[in-house]
Amino acid sequence: MKIFNVIFCVLFVLFAALQWNDPDPYIWMPIYLYPAVFCALAAIRKYYRGWYLFWILVCLGYAIYLFFAKDGVLSWMTDHHAENIAETMKATKPWIEETREFFGLFIVIVVLLINFVHASQKKAKKMRKKMMKIG
Repeated sequence: MKIFNVIFCVLFVLFAALQWNDPDPYIWMPIYLYPAVFCALAAIRKYYRGWYLFWILVCLGYAIYLFFAKDGVLSWMTDHHAENIAETMKATKPWIEETREFFGLFIVIVVLLINFVHASQKKAKKMRKKMMKIG
């Protein structure tokens, strides 16, 4: 898990840095920097399940919005026949930008969910050990 978290910490910092010239960096930089911090902490075995869950819910809410928005993912899939979203880095079509943002949120959610499950398993194992000592 340490290597996993170090890799995603670095990736999330890079993702945040790429948002610097975006029209809304004040939204997207924190979206990537919070998980970077969470991954850095998890790499040194400090887990904050409550914060993972909170940030998962924030990102999930935004992802749902982006999915159903006027020029969102659903529009990209149906109206624009899932055209290539990696063709050029300059997204001139709003449905491409919204779809990319959706997948960025999806990556954040998956990584934090993996850390949440791992932290929950570690806590359950610790509790079982504690119960064995008592009983």
